[in-house]
Amino acid sequence: MSKLSPSELPIIDFALLSGTEPQRKEILEKLGQAARDIGFFYLINHGIDRKLSDNVQRVARAFFALPQDEKLKVKMANSPHFRGYNLAGVEITRSKPDFREQFDIGAEREALPVTADSPTWQRMQGPNQWPDALPELQIVITHWQQKMTQVALELLRAFAEALHLPRHAFDNLYGDYPNEHIKLIRYPGRADSESRQGVGAHKDSGFLTLLLQDDRPGLKVEVTPDNWIAASPLPGSFVVNIGELLELATNGYLRATVHRVVSPQAANERLSIAFFLGAQLDMVVPVYPLPEALAQLAQGPTSDPLNPLLRDVGWNYLKGRLRSHPEVAQRFYPEHTN
Repeated sequence: MSKLSPSELPIIDFALLSGTEPQRKEILEKLGQAARDIGFFYLINHGIDRKLSDNVQRVARAFFALPQDEKLKVKMANSPHFRGYNLAGVEITRSKPDFREQFDIGAEREALPVTADSPTWQRMQGPNQWPDALPELQIVITHWQQKMTQVALELLRAFAEALHLPRHAFDNLYGDYPNEHIKLIRYPGRADSESRQGVGAHKDSGFLTLLLQDDRPGLKVEVTPDNWIAASPLPGSFVVNIGELLELATNGYLRATVHRVVSPQAANERLSIAFFLGAQLDMVVPVYPLPEALAQLAQGPTSDPLNPLLRDVGWNYLKGRLRSHPEVAQRFYPEHTN
């Protein structure tokens, strides 16, 4: 099959995975090709109720509309687990500030006991911070997280099938304590004279990312070197992209693609909510044996010298968090700061 056009993102109909055998075969082939050639696609008919998605966007806007002092009560700098609120300009990508106001949420778990022999990344597991001024946020986001996990897992298993691997091949990496992660993100408008880095060029570190966008553009995907296309909002869809774990696991056959967000113009704002399906922190990512025809197309995982990929999941996640969140790093991980 010929390569996909790099001018627009393909559309994957999730419902066809439950269709007839010919429909399943066709959509699995299209899914594998989309992940191989571009690494990004739109997911439609995914089964997440539109009212739920609208509700998630509503409570996210309500959170960002809270008085600043209420939001700062749950600032990320309070959390060794990298959970909580950041002002625009606090998170760093490629050594420059991202102008996005955001709230980070993970799987709700107790902090693990830490001893002198514990790996540093073990400190990342722990409870979320939730704003007392908006108790509805925890209820709505937790429900959405549960529903999104079901979709993401089904999609991950479809990728295994598309690669001619056993359907549950990646389940062991996901494990009983996956590193699920949600970001509520508000991009404030910026003047032309200001930096328009909503978030700088980067790859995502987990298995899969599913992004719920509002109606404002801004997401750009680097489909070939220095060739960026817009992942414009498509109503009712998620934008899905491959993370570094799947690139590592397939020896570069599946593609984790660089992407960025350009800030909206002044007087506008952009809202997006990202769901990241990650792996259990104590896992090590193997290279899965692909059929010869696919293995020959694997180009090996690409690695930024400034951000090398690690097969040890916990260390790979931690190094990214430390680099992006220097306030948390200096307070809770001083041994890893210069």
